[in-house]
Amino acid sequence: MTKRIIIADDHPLIREGLKHILAPHAAYSVAAETADGHELLAAVRRDSYDIALVDMLMPGKNGIELIQQLHLEKPELRILVISSHKEDIYAVRAIRAGASGYLCKDHAISELVYAVNKLAQGRMYITEDVAEELALSSMHTTPVKQHSLLSDREYQVFLKLASGKTITEISERLNLSLKTVSTYKARIFQKLSLNSVYDVCRYALEHNLLDQMDNSSG
Repeated sequence: MTKRIIIADDHPLIREGLKHILAPHAAYSVAAETADGHELLAAVRRDSYDIALVDMLMPGKNGIELIQQLHLEKPELRILVISSHKEDIYAVRAIRAGASGYLCKDHAISELVYAVNKLAQGRMYITEDVAEELALSSMHTTPVKQHSLLSDREYQVFLKLASGKTITEISERLNLSLKTVSTYKARIFQKLSLNSVYDVCRYALEHNLLDQMDNSSG
């Protein structure tokens, strides 16, 4: 039976690219596509899909919160997160939230069909590095990285601050009020024991997070 796929990404070119990769494979049919998290939730509530290809950061509801809600409402839906962020940024968080796999957009051309095949078989798609990180994070003896204590939204704001974005720019990019972003910033400083944006940049550099960030939305 053909597996019905829904694609959620705010970039039309990305959606077209994913459809192009899947087109030669008769086992899969791209039955719908959406441009933000709210549209995705509405679509899966209206109709039934087997696999969702979901961008990590879209307008409206997104990220871990979106994955958690999808998994809660549609536990049978297999979720493959497709993001421009490297695996060590969000992969473990996404898997714990209910995703069945995490694929970097850089590897979509070579890995997408393989990843979708695994999900269609009821299996997970995770790399060795992510599997190791999941195993290590489950061990009580493993030291906890301070930034792992941040919520998903706090972590997003943290990355934006570390990349040099202002409060106003973060507010516009994440669709949050200036007051909300300032609140997240204060929580970040408190949880990481930091005093300034300079400290945020230094912390990100010391933990090898800066080279994983880019200015794209996914």
